[in-house]
Amino acid sequence: MFGTESSLSMFLNTLTPKFYVALTGTSSLISGLILIFEWWYFRKYGTSFIEQVSVSHLRPLLGGVDSSSPSSSSASNGDADSSRQSVSECKVWRNPLNLFRGAEYNRYTWVTGREPLTYYDMNLSAQDHQTFFTCDSDHLRPADAIMQKAWRERNPQARISAAHEALELEDCATAYILLAEEEATTIMEAERLFKQALKAGEGCYRRSQQLQHHGTQYEAQHRRDTNVLVYIKRRLAMCSRKLGRTREAVKMMRDLMKEFPLLSMFNIHENLLESLLELQNYADVQAVLAKYDDISLPKSATICYTAALLKARAVSDKFSPEAASRRGLSTAEMNAVEAIHRAVEFNPHVPKYLLEMKSLILPPEHILKRGDSEAIAYAFFHLQHWKRVEGALNLLHCTWEGTFRMIPYPLEKGHLFYPYPICTETADRELLPTVFHEVSVYPKKELPFFILFTAGLCSFTAMLALLTHQFPELMGVFAKAFLSTLFAPLNFIMEKVESILPSSLWHQLTRI
Repeated sequence: MFGTESSLSMFLNTLTPKFYVALTGTSSLISGLILIFEWWYFRKYGTSFIEQVSVSHLRPLLGGVDSSSPSSSSASNGDADSSRQSVSECKVWRNPLNLFRGAEYNRYTWVTGREPLTYYDMNLSAQDHQTFFTCDSDHLRPADAIMQKAWRERNPQARISAAHEALELEDCATAYILLAEEEATTIMEAERLFKQALKAGEGCYRRSQQLQHHGTQYEAQHRRDTNVLVYIKRRLAMCSRKLGRTREAVKMMRDLMKEFPLLSMFNIHENLLESLLELQNYADVQAVLAKYDDISLPKSATICYTAALLKARAVSDKFSPEAASRRGLSTAEMNAVEAIHRAVEFNPHVPKYLLEMKSLILPPEHILKRGDSEAIAYAFFHLQHWKRVEGALNLLHCTWEGTFRMIPYPLEKGHLFYPYPICTETADRELLPTVFHEVSVYPKKELPFFILFTAGLCSFTAMLALLTHQFPELMGVFAKAFLSTLFAPLNFIMEKVESILPSSLWHQLTRI
């Protein structure tokens, strides 16, 4: 034992400062090369090479389970999809399932004292109302002239007073709409007002339909009356849905889509999908998806996540990540995972709301596709449908994070869709009440641990090499002191062992 200590001490004393310089310099060079390679691999493939080797090859040998099994889809479809997406990056859309201001938003304000809608959101609604419910010839009819001014009013009470004033002159459909939206405090009261609006709106529509070809003025009136009639019928269907008459609501939506097939801007099919899911009529849901989940049509969270829910429904009740890791994914499970990855790539904010990792708020009147506002609007109405399908949320929990390993990094291009817009966070902060809601942002890809580790190791060894070159004797003393301190616990243990064991036995062990 003492011979080993003396030989080790003699070896340390014979080491020159040049040896320490060479040792630290070589270590710095090797760690620097590893750092450069890791950084290049991360920039090209979006993952750490060491981490990928560990997960792909070492973890299965050690009996680990990879809960998320990402599967690659056809990139050609993604390229075709992205090439056809010519929509503006941050275009704001009307929420197809927006709530009623008087019966729902205002009741929330009365109970909590919080304003669920932002000024920007309400201003967009005012612009929508002026676009859909007014035209240049409104000054010819006194009631319509009053309503044209009412839609521009910022004060809610002034708008309601103007609507009552218009109704004193004649049966005005847009006046009933305003009262149903803002003055009615219950859904039943709103439905009653919308039925009155429907009666007045149908009369105006029939008259303008007969005169629409008599000039541009009559054509504008007919377009306005069409928008008013479609809006009223859609809101009546939503009232039926909220009052539990779901089958009646489905019939009204189907009839409306048949009567006005070209008015896709209202996105009535999203209302229909939600109602069909409530009825658990999954065959009809699939039929609607087959029509609207087309590569040439703009996508939405409702379309993508409903498609994922239907495919997850086929396998989710028996899905187990441990079993899938051992035997691999079946074809149906692969399709379900691909559908979830597709949905998450389109809107990565939805899973946290569906998995209740983030609290929900009332959805805004306008949404930004692929943004947090759309995620809130979708989860607010569809969370119950995911809970109803056994195992669907478990499958989502196990697989949704695997999406980000397939998306190119940096986000110069998408995988299945066009690249995620960088302006969504700014627009969502305008649409959502940030006073009591933390806006969800796109998950940032952090640097892998091994890149940070090799960077630290490279910097540390380079500093040691520089110090050893500048102060060789002092660094030699430090190195010897460090090694002595490092071996001190071992020496202490060996001394204790020598004091306990008989000297003859210890002598035989050392000879062995």
